[in-house]
Amino acid sequence: MEKFDVIVVGGGPGGYLCAERAAQGGLKAAVVEKRWMGGTCLNEGCVPTKSLLYCAKQYAAARHGADYGVHAEQVAIDHAKVVQRKNQVVKTLVNGVKGTMRSHGIAVYMAEAKVLGRNADGDFLVQAGDTQLTGKRLVVATGSVTAVPPVPGLKEGLESGFVVTNREILDLTELPKKLVCMGGGVIGLEMACYFASVGVPVTVIEMMPKIAGATDQEICDTLMRTYQKEGMEFKLNAKLLEVGEDSVTYEDADGKHTLICDKMLLSAGRRANIQGLNLEALQVETNRGAVVTDRHMCTNVPGVYAVGDCNGKLMLAHTAYREAEVAVNHMLGIPDEMRYEAIPSVIYTNPEVACVGETQQSAEAKGMRVKMVKVPMMYAGRYVAETLNGDGFCKLVYDLEHNRLVGVQMIGAYASEMIYGAALMLETELPLSQLKKLVFPHPTVSEVIREGLFML
Repeated sequence: MEKFDVIVVGGGPGGYLCAERAAQGGLKAAVVEKRWMGGTCLNEGCVPTKSLLYCAKQYAAARHGADYGVHAEQVAIDHAKVVQRKNQVVKTLVNGVKGTMRSHGIAVYMAEAKVLGRNADGDFLVQAGDTQLTGKRLVVATGSVTAVPPVPGLKEGLESGFVVTNREILDLTELPKKLVCMGGGVIGLEMACYFASVGVPVTVIEMMPKIAGATDQEICDTLMRTYQKEGMEFKLNAKLLEVGEDSVTYEDADGKHTLICDKMLLSAGRRANIQGLNLEALQVETNRGAVVTDRHMCTNVPGVYAVGDCNGKLMLAHTAYREAEVAVNHMLGIPDEMRYEAIPSVIYTNPEVACVGETQQSAEAKGMRVKMVKVPMMYAGRYVAETLNGDGFCKLVYDLEHNRLVGVQMIGAYASEMIYGAALMLETELPLSQLKKLVFPHPTVSEVIREGLFML
């Protein structure tokens, strides 16, 4: 029987970073992962989708190079090569995670974990394949899985391969002739963006009246217009009724409609992945299928923590990173707590979308007295130099009562790389007078934020 200070179940971003930070803090740590190190993010989510999307950008740049004085002939996309490159990227980064575990002396068990309860000393018992582990602390970092709604034909479609999730679609070596994306959230939009960019007719079916969830309405409208110009179709306020062998039937205000396609991407959300872990043996509290945690990532059971998607708070890899650090700090007695008010989110479409904090609508719904300014990206010289007829913009939402920035939303080139600066402004709660003293490099697209600060 192997004994540890902390056992981490799950080898995704929250899990492997939690083990790393625990080891750095002098704790003997183990990770139990049943599928692959790096989790969904590294293997079938964040990283591989970015690899595909970057290839799509290169293809688009080659096709439209004449607008910039660059002429190319017979430009084509080799999707099999794109997938091959994606696999190499994933392999490199997964090996990096494995190397980090080795360098910190972290024991890794590639097996399915099951919580057995406690031993006579009060330590947690975890079965990892054929090995039984004991730990003074237990961290649940099992991530999330694709939500499968109870739609007739959907289960059969998944079994036949007609319906794919984010896992299978990343490994398609041939482009589908026509793709339907069920869900207009981040996963659906990013995959729709890639396939539409390389010439596949794509239809997005979304049950809500807008795409991209809680993202600012004007940004959503701008993103839709951009892809409608490229031929992508959007069906909003639409309910999926049935999945056939080669068709999808949905209903909207105009009645029932059937679309013929050769692949359907199921991207209608994700749910916490804790089934089969047997947390019931410890009576860990859950709510709507997710583990309940406090600001220290503690559950109702002392010594048991939950980080990442499995707690259902904010399903983003970088959220899991920070939650892991908060959990380990609590173990080590270091004062710390999790804040969710200034966590940025990004949609890696082209143009990119990045947001942090409140929108004007969400702030006003909370009773906040705010001022919003909107700055066209064309105010930035670099954006004008690199973008033809771009309609990107940046919005700043300012709390007039507390004299601080509470939200930033942007759509345009480099948005994903700029949003951390806006997040820092929100997290530090610096007053406007201090923010105006920040020096932005010139020429950069980030200068639109500076322009906005002086409009407030």
